[in-house]
Amino acid sequence: MTKKIFDPFNISDNNFEQCVKCTICTVYCPVMPVNPEFPGPKQSGPDGERLRLKDPGFFDESLKLCLNCKRCEVACPHDVKIGDIIQSARIKYSENKPKVRDMILANTDIVGTLASSLAPIVNTAVALKPVRKMMDSVLKIDHHRMFPKYSGQRFETWYRKNAKKTQGNFKKHVSYFHGCYVNYNFPQLGKDLIKIMNAAGYGVHLLNKEKCCGVALISNGLVNQATKQAKHNVKAFTESIVEKQMPVISTSSTCIFTIRDEYPHLLGVKNDEIREESELATRFLFRLIDSGELELVFKKDYKKRIAYHTPCHMEKLGWSLYSTQLIKMIPGVDFVQLDSQCCGIAGTFGFKKENYKSAQGIGQPLFNQINDTKVDFVATDCETCKWQIEMSTPSKVENPISILAEAIDVEATMKFWNK
Repeated sequence: MTKKIFDPFNISDNNFEQCVKCTICTVYCPVMPVNPEFPGPKQSGPDGERLRLKDPGFFDESLKLCLNCKRCEVACPHDVKIGDIIQSARIKYSENKPKVRDMILANTDIVGTLASSLAPIVNTAVALKPVRKMMDSVLKIDHHRMFPKYSGQRFETWYRKNAKKTQGNFKKHVSYFHGCYVNYNFPQLGKDLIKIMNAAGYGVHLLNKEKCCGVALISNGLVNQATKQAKHNVKAFTESIVEKQMPVISTSSTCIFTIRDEYPHLLGVKNDEIREESELATRFLFRLIDSGELELVFKKDYKKRIAYHTPCHMEKLGWSLYSTQLIKMIPGVDFVQLDSQCCGIAGTFGFKKENYKSAQGIGQPLFNQINDTKVDFVATDCETCKWQIEMSTPSKVENPISILAEAIDVEATMKFWNK
């Protein structure tokens, strides 16, 4: 790497100077206990930034071991953007080019479009041990990793055929950023959201040709592509929020976190006009209920013991309260709050052969607690957390929106706003 002469006017975009070296971040880092190769958030973040500003040669490729879980930032008493510092350094200084594997894992729209059109074949193939062994050998995708199944019909296709015509019949409206998971893997979650929002008196509309939020592109070093998609999404959000006066909601904590926080912090894509009207669906619903604008009526025969797992990005957003309170509103729910712990998968991180052992080690305390709770299923707002928990425990995982969709009495709920 070519060294640069120290420039005293070279200033970091991040607030590393606020770090007082208390090392609280290292205590909350989920990677350090399982992988000694990672220097830790303090050394990789604010300490390293001081050195990198003097000489980029101080950049260490071990920063790729950071999950970008943001737990260091949540723990920091001085609000140092530790995760942002680390990820920005990777974007700015890393000379490692993305591998074919990384491009496959990161391009969720391309892979999802191809896989969903051949869903029965793809789902059968990637479940076969010989195929997984081959991917392990050729692509370095660990053979232990189980892939989520693809749907034969994309959510966008279902929406156009079955829901689009009726959404204009409502007095209030929202747009839905469904994300790759709903579109290609689990359209039922999108259907569940429409069921709830329609029962609440809201028509649900799709954005103008939304793109993947780009979180996997960022983490795999495809920053130019991520930036292009971010600009496209911000434009689509602006059309909805500013021009049509329709807020945008999502069912993925990671998607909405990326759009709200990572776009400006890591990609330099401004989102000031749309940030506050872009939120998680559970937060939107909770605020309606809390303000008295909505009352959800639940079925009397719904009885479940449910444990809630807080995704890392949900912890950073501070929004787990909204999802957990909605679940607790259901009279027949026996609610269990799991300790806030990283599941370890970190998007595409846990799919890679070199990271698999660390990913499982990070998640093991969570898996143990889930196994000990004896619940009907686990609730969480992150799709990759769902994949990790379902692969690593006997428990099934549901999004809080799907839980509400099963538990509400639609007709009784609709009477509230039809008064």
